[in-house]
Amino acid sequence: MAQSEFGSSRIGRFVETPAAGEMVRAYVPRPLPPDPPVDLLSLLDRLTRAERALGRLDGITMMLPRQELFLYMYVRKEAVLSSQIEGTQSTLVDLLRFEQEAMAGQPVDDIREVSNYVDALMYGLERMDSLPLSLRLIREMHLRLLQGTRGGTKDPGEFRRSQNWIGGTRPGNALFVPPPPGDLAHCLDAFERFIHDQEARLPALVKAGLLHVQFETIHPFLDGNGRIGRLLVTLFLCAEGVLQKPLLYLSLFLKSRRSDYYRLLQEVREQGAWEAWLEFFLEGVAETADQAFLAATRIVELFKRDREQIAKASERAGSALRLHEVLQEAPYATAGTLVQRSRLSAPTVNAVLTDLEQLGIVEEVTGRRRGRVFAYRAYLEILNEGTTPLAA
Repeated sequence: MAQSEFGSSRIGRFVETPAAGEMVRAYVPRPLPPDPPVDLLSLLDRLTRAERALGRLDGITMMLPRQELFLYMYVRKEAVLSSQIEGTQSTLVDLLRFEQEAMAGQPVDDIREVSNYVDALMYGLERMDSLPLSLRLIREMHLRLLQGTRGGTKDPGEFRRSQNWIGGTRPGNALFVPPPPGDLAHCLDAFERFIHDQEARLPALVKAGLLHVQFETIHPFLDGNGRIGRLLVTLFLCAEGVLQKPLLYLSLFLKSRRSDYYRLLQEVREQGAWEAWLEFFLEGVAETADQAFLAATRIVELFKRDREQIAKASERAGSALRLHEVLQEAPYATAGTLVQRSRLSAPTVNAVLTDLEQLGIVEEVTGRRRGRVFAYRAYLEILNEGTTPLAA
C-alpha cells in the first residue's frame, strides 16, 4: 500500500464554517482508533523502552520513604512547566512563595494559573475514585483550572459553543481550525467511547498517545485545552493501572521539543501520520520517566546525606532533624511557617536555622532581619531543573 493511500483514509474531513466574520475550513477528525490500524510492530522497541522506564519509576517511588512528598513537589514542577508552555513566566519558586505566602513573586495572575493546575490535577486524581475518566470529569477539572484566572471569562467547565482557532492573528490565517461547535458533540462522544473501548486491544501507552492528539485536535474548550490535554495522559495511565502514582509528566519534554510537537500534531491531521507521532510520544515517555527516576534517586540521596550531616554536626540534632523534615515539605518558607509546622519554639527554630545555614543546608534569601525566608537550596535545584521560563 502506498504511503499516500495509507495516510488518506485516516484523515478527517474539512467543513466550511463562519468564524469571527469570515468563512474558514475547519477540520473534523475521524473517530479513534486509526484505520488502517497503528503499526504496533514498528513501535515495539520504543514501546518496550517506555514501559521499562515507567516500571523503574514506579519501583523507585514505592521505595521512597515519603512518596506523598515527592508527588507533592513533582506535581508542582509539572504545573509550572505546563503553564509555561501556555505563556506564563512563573517559576517553581514563585509558586512555592505563593503557596507559603512567604513573599511576593511574579504577577499573581501567572501564579494563580499554575496553582489552579495543581488543584485541577489533584482533584481529577481523587475524583477518579468515584467517577471514571470521562467528559464529565474533564469538564469538572477544567472548571477548577480556569476559576479566578485570566481564562475565567471563557466558560470554565463548559465545552465551547463558538468557533476557536490555533495560531495566526485571525481565523483566516490560523495554523489550524478545530471542529465547528455543531460537530463537537459527536466528536466528543466518540472520544469518550474510545477512552473505555477494549476491542482495539491497544497498549495503554499507545492509547494515551492517541487520546492526547485527538483531544488537542477537537480543542473542545475556549481556553486551557493544552493543559487539560497534557493532564489526560497521566490520568489515563493511572486509570489503566500503568502508573501507581501520577509521576509521568511530559511538559518538560514537550517544552524542549515544541517545534517537533506542533509539527507532528499537524502531520497526523494532514497526513494521518500516527506512527511518527507515537514514536515521538513514546520517546518522550521514556525520557521523562528516566528523568523522574533520576530526580527521585538524587532527592533520596540528598535527604540521607543531609540527615547524616545533621546527626553528626548539630548540637541540637533532634530539633534539627525535625526541622529538616519540615523543609522537605516546605523548601521555601518563612521562619514563622517553620515554627508553625515543626511545633518547635521560635527560639529553637531560629537556633536550628543558624546551624543549618552553617552546614550549608539552608540559605536565607531576603537579607532582611524581619520576615526572613529560608530556602533548602540543593533540593530546590534538583526540582528546578528545566523550569526556566520560555522566551516570550
